[in-house]
Amino acid sequence: MTSEFILNLADPQATLDSVGGKGVSLARLARAGLPVPNGFHITTAVYRRFVEKNKLWPRIQTALTETDIRQPAALETASRCIERLFMNAEIPVEISAAIASAYTSLLGPHSPAAIRSSATSEDLPELSFAGQQETFLNIQGVDAILSAVKRCWASLWTARAISYRIHNHIDHETASLAIVVQELVPAESAGILFTANPLNGRRDQIVISAAWGLGEAIVGGLVTPDHLVIDKSSGRILEQQIAAKQVMTVRTSGATTTQAVPVNMRNAPVLDANKASELARIGAQIENLYGMPMDIEWAISAGKIAILQARPVTTLAKAQTEPAGETRWAGPKRGIRYLRNNIVELMPDPLTPLFNTLGRRIINKALRLAVDHFVGRSLMPEEPIITINGYAYYNGDFNKSQIWFLLANSAGVMRRMFTGMEERWQEARPRYAGVVDRWRSSPINQLPSSKILEGASEIVEAAIDYYVAIVSGLIPAAWMSEGLFTAVYNLLVKQRTDPKAPVFLLGFDSAPIRSEKALFDLAEWVRTNHPDLAACLASVPTNRLLRQIEENTVPDEQDYNAWQAWQEKFRSYLDQYGAAIYDLDFAKPTPAEHPEPIVETLKLFLKGLGTNPYERQQASTRRREEAVSAIRKRLKGFRLALFDKYLARAQHLAPLREDGLAGLGYGYPCLRRLLLELGKRLTLANAIGQADDVFWMEESELINAAAALDAGKTAKPYRNEVQKRKAEWKNQKRLTPPFALPQRMKPRITVWRGNTKSSSSILKGIPCSPGRVTGTARVLSGPEDFALMQPGEVLIAAITTPAWTPLFAMASAIVTDVGGPLSHGSIVAREYRIPAVLGTGVATARITSGQLIEVDGDLGRVRILDN
Repeated sequence: MTSEFILNLADPQATLDSVGGKGVSLARLARAGLPVPNGFHITTAVYRRFVEKNKLWPRIQTALTETDIRQPAALETASRCIERLFMNAEIPVEISAAIASAYTSLLGPHSPAAIRSSATSEDLPELSFAGQQETFLNIQGVDAILSAVKRCWASLWTARAISYRIHNHIDHETASLAIVVQELVPAESAGILFTANPLNGRRDQIVISAAWGLGEAIVGGLVTPDHLVIDKSSGRILEQQIAAKQVMTVRTSGATTTQAVPVNMRNAPVLDANKASELARIGAQIENLYGMPMDIEWAISAGKIAILQARPVTTLAKAQTEPAGETRWAGPKRGIRYLRNNIVELMPDPLTPLFNTLGRRIINKALRLAVDHFVGRSLMPEEPIITINGYAYYNGDFNKSQIWFLLANSAGVMRRMFTGMEERWQEARPRYAGVVDRWRSSPINQLPSSKILEGASEIVEAAIDYYVAIVSGLIPAAWMSEGLFTAVYNLLVKQRTDPKAPVFLLGFDSAPIRSEKALFDLAEWVRTNHPDLAACLASVPTNRLLRQIEENTVPDEQDYNAWQAWQEKFRSYLDQYGAAIYDLDFAKPTPAEHPEPIVETLKLFLKGLGTNPYERQQASTRRREEAVSAIRKRLKGFRLALFDKYLARAQHLAPLREDGLAGLGYGYPCLRRLLLELGKRLTLANAIGQADDVFWMEESELINAAAALDAGKTAKPYRNEVQKRKAEWKNQKRLTPPFALPQRMKPRITVWRGNTKSSSSILKGIPCSPGRVTGTARVLSGPEDFALMQPGEVLIAAITTPAWTPLFAMASAIVTDVGGPLSHGSIVAREYRIPAVLGTGVATARITSGQLIEVDGDLGRVRILDN
C-alpha cells in the first residue's frame, strides 16, 4: 500500500522528509529483516494537507507572535492554544479514508495499535532530541485511531518542541510530523538497550535495562529496572543487578495503566542468560547496520523479541579501556584529620554538583562566622567542609597553637554557646520562615531567571543560618544533657533491676511523634467516616493512588465528596509535615513531593496494623513516670538533687532537639520549586535534558545560564557534562566512605559496595535502643527506595533523618552506618520501642536486602544469619 498519504513500514520511499526520524529508522530496520512489528506510515504530506485544509498556519503564527522564549508560561499558553486548534479541526475525508483502509487491511479493524509520532527533526545523529512528541498505546478502532493521530499532530507544538526549534534555528513553518501506526506488542517484558556502555563509554559492552510489562514504566521512571552489562563479542553477562520491581505498565480497555507487579515476580530476573544474549546479538546487528552506537527500545511477547525503536546515541562518555581502579582515601594534606561527623552526618551521599558549589559555599561561610563569634577569633579553615571522592568531610586543618587556644578557652566557648540557645532558635525560626514565605508568594514564573537564582541562594542561606542556630547550642546541649543524666544515673543511682536511662526520656511530644499521630488520625477519620474509601485506599497501588490525587480523578465507585474531603486532609498533612528533609542536599525531593512512604504508613494504619501511636506514647509516659516515682522514693540528699537536676534538663531538651531538626526543611519545597523552574527554562532552551538536571550543574554555570536566558541569548548546552557527572556520582555512591581520615588500617583503600567481603557474619555498632529482633533486611539508599519497605522488615540505611520517620512505624529494627545513642535514629527508635544498632560503618555495604539478620540493641550487634 503506497500513496502520497500512506506507506508500508518497510517501503523504500520512506525518507526523512516523508516519514520523519523515527519512521525512517523503523523502515530501515524492517528492510534489514529485524523483528519490527508490522505497520504503516502516515506521511508528512498528510500533516501538511490537514494544516492547509483547516487554514491552521495563520492561526499558529498568531499564537506564536507574542511568545517570549524566555518565559515558559508564554510558551505553555501558545502550546495549549495550538493544541485546541488541532483538536477542533476536521481530518479531510480522503485522508481519514486512507488511514482507515490501511489500519483495517494491515492490522485488522479492531487490533490494538501503537500510534508513534515521527518528527522530521528527531532521532538524528546530530539532533536526537527524543520525546518531543507523543506516543499513544493500545488504541483500538478507526475512530480512536483518528483521534490519536490528531493528538500526535498537535504534539508537534508542545512548549518543549517550540523552544527546541527556536534554539536550534529550525523554522517552525518547515517543521512537519509523520506518524507510525504499528501493531501493539502485548509485552510481557520490555526495556532499553545501549550498544555502548553510557556510564564508562566502553564500546565492547552492551547495557540492558529490563522490567515487566510495557516499556512505559521504564521510560517514565516509574520503576527501577533490572540492569545488565553484557560483553558484546561473547554475549556473556558481565554484571547483573536484579531490582525489586514494584510496578508495571499493562494494557486496559483502549489505554494503558500502571499496576503492582505480582509478589512472586518482583525480585525475579526479567531476562535469563539466553534471552539477554539474544538481545545483545540483535543490538550488535543494529549497531553494525547504522555504523554507530545505538539506543534501542525492545519488547518480548510469547518469547519473541520485537524492536520498537532505534536511534543514535549522541552523548557518550569518553571510552575507558580498563575498569575503574580502587579508590584511595586521603585528604588534601598529610597529617591532618578529616571526619564525617556533625553537619556532615546530614550529607550521607556524594554531593550533587549544585549543592557542592552553591550549598557548600554557604555552609562554609556560615560555619566560619559562627565559630569566629563563639571563639572570639578567626580559627576555622577557609573551607570547613571539603569533599573527598565526592563525600563531605569536616576539615581538621588546625595547627597546634589553634588547638591549644581552643582547649584553653573551651569553658568560655561553651558558656557563650549555651547561653540564650533556646532564644537563638526561637528567633531564627521566624527569620527563616519570613524569607521562605516571601519567595513562596512571589510570581516565580514571571521573574527573571537571575532573580530566581538569587531567591534560591537566599533560602539556602536562611536554612543554613537556622541550622547554625540550633547546632551551636540546642542540639549539643540536648546531647550533653542526655549524656550527663545517663552518666549520673548509671554511676550514682541505677541498681540491677532499675530500667535503663533512656526510659526516663520517653513519651514526650516531638515533631516526629506529632507527625505520626496526625497520620494515624487521618487513617482513623477515613475508617470511621468512609469505610468504603478506606478499603479502596488500602488496596489501590500507591503509585496509582498518588496519580489519582495529582489528577484529582475519583477512583471507581467512590463518593466524590468523600474523595475531595480526604484529598484536602491529605494535602493539609503534607503541607504541615511534608517538608522534612532526607539530607541537606536539596537535589533530594521532599516527602511532600514524593509521599510514597507516608502513603504506605497510612495504609498500614488503614488495615489496622502497626501500633497506635497514642497508646504507645501513653505506655512510655506511664513507664517513665513510674520509674521516676520509684527512684525518687528511694533517693535522698545530694543523689536525689543530682538526679532531679540532670533529669529535668535532659527531659526538657530531648524533644526540642527533634523539633529543631524537623524545622530545618521548612524552606526546601520552595527552594526546589525555584530551582526546578530554572531547570524547566533551561530544558525549554535545550541546555539540559530535563528540569531536575539543574541540580547537576555548578553554581557558576547556573549563573551564566540564567544571565543568558534573561538576555534572550542561547544558553550553553550542559547535556554532556550532566551525563558524565551523573555517571561519576553513581560510581561514588558505590563507595563506603571511612568515618575518619587518615585511616588507621593500611592499605588506605576503600572497597566497592558490591564486592565487600568479610569472613565474619557479625557487625558491631553502638547499642542505641534495647531489644532483640530477627527479621528480613531492607537496605534503603534513600527516598527512591522507600516503596520497597515492607512491614516487619529491618531498616538498613546510611543514616536516618526526620523525613525517614514514617518508616519507623513499619520497621522491626533499625541499623545504620552513621549515628550514635544521641542521634535522631536512636531517639525515635526508642520512642517506637524497636531495637537500634547505629554507627556500624558498613551495614549498607555488608547487608543485602532479603537476608535474614538478628539485631541486638542491647549489645550493639548485628548478626547475618543468611549468607
